Amino acid sequence: MLLDRYCGCQPAYTACSWHLVTPKEKGTGKRKPGSIYCRNTTMLRSMFMHVWKEKGRKVFLSLMAFAFLLVGGIWYAKEYTTVGNSVNGREMPVCSVETEEKEMALTFETAWGEERTGDILDLLKKEGVRATFFVTESWMRNHPELIARMKEEGHDIGTLGVSHEDLSQKTGEEQRSELREAKKAAHEYGISMEFFRPPYGNYNDSLIRTAWEEGFYTVRWSVDSMDWKNYGPESLIQTVTKSKEFGSGAIVRLNSEAEDTKGALKELIRMIQKKGYHLVPVSELIHRGKYHMDVNGRQIPGLT
Repeated sequence: MLLDRYCGCQPAYTACSWHLVTPKEKGTGKRKPGSIYCRNTTMLRSMFMHVWKEKGRKVFLSLMAFAFLLVGGIWYAKEYTTVGNSVNGREMPVCSVETEEKEMALTFETAWGEERTGDILDLLKKEGVRATFFVTESWMRNHPELIARMKEEGHDIGTLGVSHEDLSQKTGEEQRSELREAKKAAHEYGISMEFFRPPYGNYNDSLIRTAWEEGFYTVRWSVDSMDWKNYGPESLIQTVTKSKEFGSGAIVRLNSEAEDTKGALKELIRMIQKKGYHLVPVSELIHRGKYHMDVNGRQIPGLT
C-alpha cells in the first residue's frame, strides 16, 4: 500500500514510497503491523551499509594513514626549523651563540703547513686554552701526529672538506661525498667529528642542509681576524678586540699558518681574558637542544 507522504529521501527520488505494514507481513524485519515506512529511505540505508561493509575499513585506514603522515610531516618540519638553521626559508651557519656566560671561541683553519700549527698548540697548552681546529681531510692524513696532539690536549677538530675547495659550487652529491670522506678519515683517528666550516666561508642552502643531514653543525664566524692579510700582530689584535661583534658567544676566525697569527696569539688571549672572557672550544659554546637562528647566524636557545 502506497501513501502520499514526504520524507527525507528526496531529492534522490521524485516521490516518496511510503508503505503500510499489513498483518500478513508480520514478522518481516523489525516492523510491526500498522507501522509505515518509506521504502526509498530504507533502500538508501541498506545501500550505505553495504558500501561501508565493503569499503569502510579501507577508507578508515586510508584516513588514519593520511593523518599519521600529516602529523609526522609537521613534526619533522618543526624539528628541522628549530634545531636546524632555517631562517625565513634560508639556511644559516652558526656564526655566534647567544649565551649568558662570558665565553668566546677561538677557531683555527688548518689546510696547509705544520710548523706554525705546532707552535700554536704549544702556546695554547701553555696558556691553558682549548680551541677548535678546522682541518682538511688531506692535511689530517699528512699530519697524524698533530691531529693526535689536538685530540689529546682537548681541542675540537672540525673539517674544511677534503682539500679546501669551495663546496658551495659543487652538487649536492659531491658535497655529501666530501663530508662523508672527511668523517670517515676522522673516525680512523678515533675522532667523532661534528663541526664543518665551509671553505672561504662560502655556503648555500644545499651545503648547510647536506651537512646537517650528515651530522655536522655548519660553523662560520662572527669575528674575522683578517690574519691572512699579514698586516702585523698588532693589527690582528685590534681587528679582533675592536670588532662590533666582539663579546659573549663570539666565534673568532684565525688561520694557524698565517704569518702573524703565532706572534699575536699570546697577547690576543691575554687581552680577551683581561676583558673577563673565558675561551672555550665550539663544542662547549653552541646549543645542542632546541634553538633557533636569527638573520645574522646567531644561535639562540629555545623556540621562536
